[in-house]
Amino acid sequence: MSDQYILGVDFGTLSVRSTVVRVSDGFEKGTAAVRYKHGVMDTHLTVSKNELLPPDFALQVPSDYLESFQKSAQEAILNSGVVVRHIIGIGIDFTSATVLATDDQGKPLCEYPEFSDRPHAYAKLWKHHGANEQAQRLLEVAKQRKEPWLPRYGGLLSSELLLPKVLETFEKDPEIYKNTVHFVDALDWMSWLLTGNLVYASADSGFKRHYQDGKYPDPEYLEKVSPGFGRVYIDKMSAPIQPLGSKSGNLTQEWAQRLGLEPGISVSVGNIDAHVTAAAIKAVEPGIMTAILGTSACYIVSGPEFKEVPGMLGITYGGVSDGTWCFEAGQSAFGDILAWYIQNCVPEEYAESAKNENLNLHDYLTRKASTQEIGEHGLLALDWHNGNRSILCDHNLSGMVLGLSLTTRAEDIYRALMESCAFGARKIIETMKQHGVVIKEIVAAGGLLKNKWLMQLISDVTRIPLSITEATMVGALGSAIYGSVAAGCYETLQQASDAMGSKIPNVYKPHEDRSVRYDELYNEYLTLHDYFGEGTNQVMSRLKKIKENAIQGKV
Repeated sequence: MSDQYILGVDFGTLSVRSTVVRVSDGFEKGTAAVRYKHGVMDTHLTVSKNELLPPDFALQVPSDYLESFQKSAQEAILNSGVVVRHIIGIGIDFTSATVLATDDQGKPLCEYPEFSDRPHAYAKLWKHHGANEQAQRLLEVAKQRKEPWLPRYGGLLSSELLLPKVLETFEKDPEIYKNTVHFVDALDWMSWLLTGNLVYASADSGFKRHYQDGKYPDPEYLEKVSPGFGRVYIDKMSAPIQPLGSKSGNLTQEWAQRLGLEPGISVSVGNIDAHVTAAAIKAVEPGIMTAILGTSACYIVSGPEFKEVPGMLGITYGGVSDGTWCFEAGQSAFGDILAWYIQNCVPEEYAESAKNENLNLHDYLTRKASTQEIGEHGLLALDWHNGNRSILCDHNLSGMVLGLSLTTRAEDIYRALMESCAFGARKIIETMKQHGVVIKEIVAAGGLLKNKWLMQLISDVTRIPLSITEATMVGALGSAIYGSVAAGCYETLQQASDAMGSKIPNVYKPHEDRSVRYDELYNEYLTLHDYFGEGTNQVMSRLKKIKENAIQGKV
């Protein structure tokens, strides 16, 4: 295997990253990243600058994925210096659920001229929350009917899942729905284009498409949610389902030429971007939690038995590897909250001081905040600036900072926001533990690893040791590891992860004296969490409705 390589590809929110990985030890020989041309469309369609998108929309241009993928793959292969014939397979992951409406050949409907100005013809990004109302209605009917699959989603349903987004298209733009032959998650769409075979990944089907115990939700249930919607799985989502680590097909001649690879090499079934990380950081074993900390946060952990845990995004058998149950939860915003604050709320004098010290604003504010005693700022924040993914699963919630005064400084708020993210993570972890899921270690990955103070904060708040990874492109490495199994290099994912993954154990350990002091703040966080999040005061939802009405009045 010393001369065998896999191309791992990681489609993120804003860019695609590719890496050429040696099968024998996971060494990354060449990497590249290319941003999407149009980024995220959350205010206007690129073809219509004058027409506002509805609130909570997050759309993308599908052709951006292909153009950026081709460039990043070619650059990674060139940078690696590897002989092309030694690259024997491709592994893919994608943000999920990012949903496309396509024709029978996989062409997105937005690429038809007559549909280019129709928002529902574009890719709905994972963080598209335009289907909040549809998700709520799907949940209400599921509860009424006591649908047996509902506990697999923590008794709640997020608008980030596939089904609410498809229902939104059905109700908001029936013509797009009618002309759609396939509604596909982007990870299945990519493997389809590369091989010519449309298959669904089992893990994504369970987590995002409501496929549980060998079947989808009943047509009768779907019909009650919205008349005429009952046959959606039968008519528009009926491809075969394959397990993770299996081969979706072989690379076509067309895509071999576009990428500069040999035709016929193995292409693995797609996977969820966050989930491949477990393999990359040696967190496949039950009880080891993967924490992907970037713009948002995703937490996944495997266990030997099914446990009913409220507020989970999904609980799926074989969600990471065969033979175990995978539990997924997350925070809709993490790094995005800190970035929002930097971009909108920090005085210019701070930017000048940071520049004079050759620091970016994040590092500058972290350094100033780190000198404070715990609780010195007198603030408490809620990390709901993009809604709450877990455990409340309510995207009508919003962020807040409590305790502001005329003496509050920028670093005070920045620290309170970091603490709120750590408190949100602890709430998720404690909920899992209270319902029987074992968590003995956290392995962190993502862009926020570079903030060492924040990593120590998370360990102190959660009282769990925090390990990290040295991999430069964790998602792409994880995809390559799954790709190595699909190509027949390893029999099991555990073997591949042990050989190719990267982990530095217990870099951050909790300090009990700090943990005790954070407990006091965390208890107050729980008070706010329950008061605003569990229905006592629904002012956040009311404010959002007022905002929506005001925006609609301007259109």
